[in-house]
Amino acid sequence: VPAFTPPPLPSDDKRWKIVNGTMRKNGFARHALIETLHTVQSSFGYLDDAAITFVAKSLRVPLSQAYGVVTFYHYFSLKPPGKHTMTICAGTACYIKGSDKLIAAAQQQLGIPQGQTTKDGKISLMTARCVGACGRAPVVLTDGELCGQMENEQMLEQLERWAVE
Repeated sequence: VPAFTPPPLPSDDKRWKIVNGTMRKNGFARHALIETLHTVQSSFGYLDDAAITFVAKSLRVPLSQAYGVVTFYHYFSLKPPGKHTMTICAGTACYIKGSDKLIAAAQQQLGIPQGQTTKDGKISLMTARCVGACGRAPVVLTDGELCGQMENEQMLEQLERWAVE
């Protein structure tokens, strides 16, 4: 039986070497599917069809299984993120302190539901189950930077600044 030869990298983008490293470290084994998809997500920001297909072929996993994993876990995104990302914590402490109102206000201002990106690709609106900063509730991450005790007006001003960039 000839040894398995993984498919060539999709492009010479250096990030594929990182993804390949994850698979190699795990001996291109099927159990590395989630870890490898995480590596693609963190390297590229999202998973497109070509990336999912490459990972499935490399790990000898049925394409349907790879898509099943990607669509099951909320962490994975099939679309590129916006230039900016606002993530509103929807954990219990933040919810009690009004994060539901922040989410509603942001959705209205941007004209998109949470989990989506504006048509111009400028802003993605996300929610998180808990970001672990409950004492500073309600918490919003603006491009990954934690902002505690977020006020509605302060959040909308940030969205407006991003929208006019």
